[in-house]
Amino acid sequence: MEIIHFEHNKQAAELVAKWYDSPPLAYVHSFGCQQNVNDGEKIKGVLADIGYGMCDSVEEADLILFNTCAVREHAEQRVFGNVGALKRLKKDKPGLIIGLCGCMAQQQSIVDKIRESYPFVDIVFGVNGIDTLPQLLCEKIAGNKKRILLTPTERAEVVEETPIRRDSNFRAWLPIMYGCDNFCTYCIVPYVRGRERSRRSADILAEFKELVDAGYKEITLLGQNVNSYGKGLDEQIDFSDLLNLLCTVPGDYHIRFMTSHPKDASRKLIDTIAAQDKICNHLHLPVQSGSDRILAQMNRHYTVAQYLELMDYAKEKIPGITFSSDIIVGFPGETEEDFEGTLELIRKVGYMQLFTFIYSKRSGTKAATMPDPITRKEKTDRMARLLSVQDEIARKLVADMTGQTQRVLVEGPGRDEGTLSGRLTNNLVVEFAAEPTLVGSYAMVHLTGSRGTVLKGELV
Repeated sequence: MEIIHFEHNKQAAELVAKWYDSPPLAYVHSFGCQQNVNDGEKIKGVLADIGYGMCDSVEEADLILFNTCAVREHAEQRVFGNVGALKRLKKDKPGLIIGLCGCMAQQQSIVDKIRESYPFVDIVFGVNGIDTLPQLLCEKIAGNKKRILLTPTERAEVVEETPIRRDSNFRAWLPIMYGCDNFCTYCIVPYVRGRERSRRSADILAEFKELVDAGYKEITLLGQNVNSYGKGLDEQIDFSDLLNLLCTVPGDYHIRFMTSHPKDASRKLIDTIAAQDKICNHLHLPVQSGSDRILAQMNRHYTVAQYLELMDYAKEKIPGITFSSDIIVGFPGETEEDFEGTLELIRKVGYMQLFTFIYSKRSGTKAATMPDPITRKEKTDRMARLLSVQDEIARKLVADMTGQTQRVLVEGPGRDEGTLSGRLTNNLVVEFAAEPTLVGSYAMVHLTGSRGTVLKGELV
């Protein structure tokens, strides 16, 4: 694996300064997961490095860039709808540059569709091309090419020291690896994000120290499967070792991470969370289904019993830990018995939060060729039943915390006027009356009750 260090593109900066009468503005919008959000922050950083400012509306922009998601069909349709709405804007403002990047742009069928149906889109590049954006803009602005629609390719390099413009000054995303080797039968991610590539621990540690020194309170480690961190590196290190290394950094902060894969999650990971005060007492461990038959068809490489064994161990070792998970309802061929298995698993684990999805067919994946006799109504009915079960569990978990006093990270305004919203280490949210100056800092809050799945509290 080759390491590349980002370099300032002086030619691009000079060309941008010369091309525009006043400092140009860029509108960057990221769809999808936290990794995409972090990629969007890097896109903003790269653009700022060559002279672009940022704006919050497409009407103000000289450059519009959509950083896209391909996990579900609905996400793709949203992007096409947003892109289509720019046609009139481009007609009124011919000098406007419109670009599309990210996971959708890593699929040749999407690039072909943009070429044929969206002639006003100027630039298309994939997930691993952020560092090349200045050069692409050079080519576009200089008039060498009318449109730059790159053919999707997989890139094995890891780019370090990419400029970044973070969206928050107290919460930060920190990628530790890229790509995925799992090839779950329903998932397009390995095809668009490529094979797993871990960053060197020294590079992660250096960025982590910078964030702590800058005052960041919550640092979330990112990867498609953080539990497989370390594969392919020259150093002997796994994810638990990396967590222990980062926790040696002095400072007032806490660590979260996502996403974990159950087949690689271990007792060593649970022991590490239990031993390190700076790691949050919350585990997001996507199970997807409570049926061994469906899990095998999904190519998940674990059983319900193995999953529950790890969750029981976590409950034993980490008092007060909470869990969240992803569930797919209506996977091809899912029977009522399979679905009942999922409901049973949900009840046994007692999740604090579930991210639930009705199966979305992704062309190019193995599941897309599987027979899918379940009707849409059956799928939506099952989803409603699942949400009802989960809501009851979550409400009880939240209500049971009443009377405790907890340290929370204050994140922003609450739903009611004069209140703020904060997050506990176990990922539950509490709302309480306080001054806005507390946002971005820690506060002690006494939990007085709940409203739905949100805690209510009083500042101590």
